[in-house]
Amino acid sequence: MMQISDDMAMRAGLSKVIFDTDPGVDDAAALLFLSACPNIRLVGITTVFGNSDIETVTRNALYLKKRFSIAAPVAKGAEGPLVGQAAAVPAHIHGQNGLGDIELDERALPLRDERPAHRFIIDMVKANPGEITLLAVGRLTNLALALKEAPEIASLVREVVIMGGAFSIDGHNGNVTPVAEANIIGDPHAADEVFSAAWPVTAIGLDVTRKVVLGPAELARLETHGGAAGRFIVDSSRGYRLFHKQFGIDGYWVHDSTAAIYLASPGLFRLRKGPVRVVTEGIAIGQTIQRDWSKIYPAGEWDMAPDQNVAIDVDARRAVDLLLGIHMPSLTPSMVSVK
Repeated sequence: MMQISDDMAMRAGLSKVIFDTDPGVDDAAALLFLSACPNIRLVGITTVFGNSDIETVTRNALYLKKRFSIAAPVAKGAEGPLVGQAAAVPAHIHGQNGLGDIELDERALPLRDERPAHRFIIDMVKANPGEITLLAVGRLTNLALALKEAPEIASLVREVVIMGGAFSIDGHNGNVTPVAEANIIGDPHAADEVFSAAWPVTAIGLDVTRKVVLGPAELARLETHGGAAGRFIVDSSRGYRLFHKQFGIDGYWVHDSTAAIYLASPGLFRLRKGPVRVVTEGIAIGQTIQRDWSKIYPAGEWDMAPDQNVAIDVDARRAVDLLLGIHMPSLTPSMVSVK
């Protein structure tokens, strides 16, 4: 993959992105989208427990780096949440190896960066003030640890975009409990710290990701015309697609790649602004709640939290077209516009 210098990136208006991830079938597809997107420069991949244990997801990130010639360094992150123990890995969704149980050639994998993920994030943000976007599509533990060690990075980050949360818009609620989405309930304390920090957060939650579907026609086009990346996405997602049949979906919801699509073309999304807090205990643990400034409430825990953005709608058809266009540029005109 072609290397892009810092000067070239600035002239081209490229977004420098650290991808915080737990690959993961949908994470892997999002990584391939980011690595192919012409207005995104991937400057780091940090791993976090979630779709599998930390050793497995880090191995997967290194495997993807090697197989698809991704230049960005990989740093290993948190193995569990800030409080308590990690939940059982969802092998019934992502497979025992995290990548749909496809065969993986683990020979001669590249070395990872020796820094822990949160330190890698701190160092990169401080070295590139105002330029780094953090795209987090797993538990938010690494981001919370970075804030704890170096709270000053909140003023140095360009943007934080997360795939996470469920805000009960149009009936789209949680996927682990009736109110909680997996990435948030996986470490609710970290999520509450990330939403409450003085940096700009945009949450791409289930409210919009469940509107973006890759169906049989799209997957067939990827398999036939999407090259090695397209075939990998189709092969690794076969079990993932079977899992979605119980929801009446022929194909699957595009969760993590929808957050990546936001970076490439934010105009496809409609956002709502307001403070967000996360429930950290009790029956509603993991629930994400955004304050509605149009309503009057007594003083409460939201009042001192910063306004953050929550995606409440997406042009799903154009989002899918963009996703396909990145992998099949000769067949689908690219809709990417430099931010």
